[in-house]
Order: sequence, then C-alpha cells, then structure tokens
Amino acid sequence: MGPTLIYSCFLSGATLAVYHGSPLGRGFGKFVQDAGVTILGTVPSLVKTWKSTQCMEGLDWTKIKIFCTTGETSNVDDDLWLSSKSYYKPVIECCGGTELASSYIMGSPLQPQAFGAFSTPSMTTGFVILDENGVPYPEDVSCIGEVGLFPLYMGATDRLLNADNEEVYFKGMPIYKGKVLRRHGDILKRTVEGYFVVQGRADDTMNLGGIKTSSVEIERVCDAADECILETAAVSVAPSNGGPEQLIIFVVLKKGYNSDAETLKRKFSKAIQSNLNPLFKVNLVKIVPVFPRTASNKILRRVLRDQMKRELSIQSRL
Repeated sequence: MGPTLIYSCFLSGATLAVYHGSPLGRGFGKFVQDAGVTILGTVPSLVKTWKSTQCMEGLDWTKIKIFCTTGETSNVDDDLWLSSKSYYKPVIECCGGTELASSYIMGSPLQPQAFGAFSTPSMTTGFVILDENGVPYPEDVSCIGEVGLFPLYMGATDRLLNADNEEVYFKGMPIYKGKVLRRHGDILKRTVEGYFVVQGRADDTMNLGGIKTSSVEIERVCDAADECILETAAVSVAPSNGGPEQLIIFVVLKKGYNSDAETLKRKFSKAIQSNLNPLFKVNLVKIVPVFPRTASNKILRRVLRDQMKRELSIQSRL
C-alpha cells in the first residue's frame, strides 16, 4: 500500500492521515471522525472486528465519500455494514501484491459496483483466467480459475533478492498471444454480470472428495453457521499414511461467547453440506485464541496447515 498511498495522495494534492496505534478500537474511529477523513482504507478483518465489537457506534463517519479495502477477500455483509456508516457510500476493492508495487484489479467509482467484487483491471494491467489445463477462458464467459497476468506490467519486479524472478513468476506458466504469462497465485471468479471476485490463493485450494474448492468458499459458509463465531480458517491436510485430504476448520470465537469443538463441527458440516456440497465432511474443528497473520493482517493458513500436520503426525505415532 506504500506506493499506492504516496502517489495517490501526494501527486493529487490530497492529505494523508496516518493513525499511531491499533486500528481495532474506538480510538481509531474517533481519529477518522475528528480528522474529517473522506477516503478510508480498511482490511476485511478490521471491519469484521468493528462490526462484532460495535466499537464504532455513535461516531460520525458521514464525511467519508469512499471506502477502500484490500489485503483479504471481503465479506459482503461486512461491506454492507461498513457502507452504512456513511450513507451507503461505495466500498472500492483493491487487490495486488508487494511484487507488483500496486494493484492488478480493482473497483472504480466510474462504474457500477457490487459489494465484495472488482469491476476492472487496473491501469496498464491485462490478465486472463486459466482453466485447470492452463488454457485461458474466453473473456465473456463466467468462470473460476487461476489468474495469469500479462508480463509487461508497470511496477512489477524484474529481479528478486535471494530468489530467481524468472523461476518464481514465469516458470511453468502458459504462453498467451506469444508471451509467457506472469504468475500471481490468486483464484479469480468472473461472474455472469462481469464482476470479478477473488476466491483466495491457489495455495489455499483443496481437493475434497475429488472436488476442488477454496478455503474462502468454506469459510464464508462457516462464518455464518453460529453467532459465536468471529472468524474461521479452513485448511486441508493429507494423512501421513496416505488417503484423501481431511478438512480442518480453525475457529476464533467472539469475546464473551463460548462453544465447543464438537458442537461447531456438527454445525459446520450441516452448513457446508447444505450450501456447498453434500459430499464435503468436516474432520476436525480446533478453537484457537487468534490466527497467525502477516504484517498486513492476512491469515497465514500455511502456518495452521503445518501445525496441524505436525499434530496429526504425532498422533499417528502414538
């Protein structure tokens, strides 16, 4: 977000307001109110916390003209709640990466917007959505697949420290219109209406009963399964002795709420089988106080996955 903020604000003559402290509590909300912020940047996890704790109630955010969100996949209900804080102003999605120094897809106030969705590639960006064989889908077809970026991209890396840029971003990628596509790692859905929805990372896809699905799809269903749930993280782990992948749901409960793993396991299984696929089975639910996160507040599912692999490996040896 550094390059985006600096160039967007200073080159357009805007004022950049930076808060010193945690953005999770009311202090941040009062700062937004008192500073007269007109464009507020958020992360979905922050919005979820504000909504669940009701810490922003009574504050005046009506000077905000646009909300912007990045870092994670958005929740439509949370976006609706956020938008309501300023007469239902739009929530502009922005998705990119450190290695791009910007975004590759975003929303635009010049186009109709939908909560939790993107409306356009960013400036200088081109991309295609690839099927399981690496073949690009036609641009006018609704589909889900891994995104492949056009290789010429303003701001993208051409070398890396301690790694090979070519191997990391281009090796194994298909050729499109005579050029090798750049790997980014997002799973993207193009809707019938032409909007784009990020379905999570390619690394966070799982194979359950022979069917590919993403962590984000499962988490959306599980988040709504019980009012005690603040957040969920879905991972799949293959048993050390072989066999199909096991679905494991990590849960953080809302403050002041109690539940047990077995009760949540039944509720998650029912919700997933009713809303996603009747063949999906929740093997284990683990309640934790917090999720491991990156500096930008993204959930580190691979850390949870590795932790679960170690636990299952120890159990199998006992």
